[in-house]
Amino acid sequence: MFKPLSVFLGWRYVRSRHGNGFSAFISASSTIGIALGVTVLIVVLSAMNGFERELSQKLLSIVPHVELVSVNEPIKDWRESIKKVQTDSAVMAAAPVIKMTGMLQHGLKLKAVEVRGVDANLEMKVSSIDDYIIAGKWQGLMVTASNENTIVIGSGVAKKLSVKLGDKIQLLLPPPQGAEDIKKIFSAPITRHVEVVGIFKFGGTIDETLVYIPLSLASDVMGYKANETQSIRLKVTDVFAAPKIARQVAHNFDHYVYINNWTGTQGHVFNDIQLVRMVMFIVLVLVIAVASFNIVSTLIMAVNEKQGDIAILKTMGASSKTIMLTFIVQGLVNGVVGSLLGAMCGVYLALNLTGIISAIEQFMGITFLSGDVYFINYLPSVLHASDVYATVITALIMSLLATIYPAWRATKIEPAQVLGQL
Repeated sequence: MFKPLSVFLGWRYVRSRHGNGFSAFISASSTIGIALGVTVLIVVLSAMNGFERELSQKLLSIVPHVELVSVNEPIKDWRESIKKVQTDSAVMAAAPVIKMTGMLQHGLKLKAVEVRGVDANLEMKVSSIDDYIIAGKWQGLMVTASNENTIVIGSGVAKKLSVKLGDKIQLLLPPPQGAEDIKKIFSAPITRHVEVVGIFKFGGTIDETLVYIPLSLASDVMGYKANETQSIRLKVTDVFAAPKIARQVAHNFDHYVYINNWTGTQGHVFNDIQLVRMVMFIVLVLVIAVASFNIVSTLIMAVNEKQGDIAILKTMGASSKTIMLTFIVQGLVNGVVGSLLGAMCGVYLALNLTGIISAIEQFMGITFLSGDVYFINYLPSVLHASDVYATVITALIMSLLATIYPAWRATKIEPAQVLGQL
């Protein structure tokens, strides 16, 4: 079977290298180092992809993608406004919302909360809060003739106030302040007695601060008419394009509004993920580079051992290109084997990372990610083929670069000088 001379000689030198213990050790260490670097890099990139997925699918299922908040006057006829913004193809759904800061009181216990007045039906189109209800029903917020003073609270709020489903608690809200009404700054808070109709558990600080009340109750406190709202919340098709979509929708909106999007409140989470991704990529690429440069040591020793062979090949007419390619092939074997081995191990670990970390947590009795602090309590992992390709190609390029200098040194051996010493 035909095979280029340089490939044949390079592969033969690789096989003969196993007889030299020290050269074999240096060669094996470079291969293992490259494999470890590739494995860890693929696993880390997959974990960062997993956090991005959880950010977009879980955290941003509760946090508003985009909010158009009225500047001075409330938004008139919010139903018509919602129909108008939904004509944009990038907007999946829209819902009215009134946001306030208030206090909840139960007995002698007080808790500061962020209050959202929402339409129970429309809110389910822009938020998945209904999926996290652990007691009661989200539909309990729907206003009935008998009762409109209802509330859905987070599990952290319920724990702080020691309340359960069906309990009555007191909601304290600041009075609406007009620009000309300075006296209201010192007026007593508006008080409403509300019934707990639902408790949700999402994870993180949201459970400790967020509560929902009916839109009609919030409108009554703010002094709005039945068809007015403070802001409109949008659910968009691409959360990572939310700032652009927000500007696009607001440009066609016939009301003066502040443009808010999730990057203003939760953007630090996304930035942290990207920063960790970049830092870990640089660090692990340097690890691969260090392992690749072990190839330099291996090839320099190989060139010194094979000086006689190189001299004989040159006297037989072998070109410098053939000599150089021979040692490049010999060095690339380490890079190719290490990259492929690392890619296989990395893909396997990335696909099973969540289960492996869970098993370690159970065995050691510890928790790496606490649901009370973070918005997830497990280590997510999403494997992208592009990450595997980029990592393997990076390792191969570094391996190739590491072979060039020793291979070039091999071409500078003078046959007459070497053969004269034999």
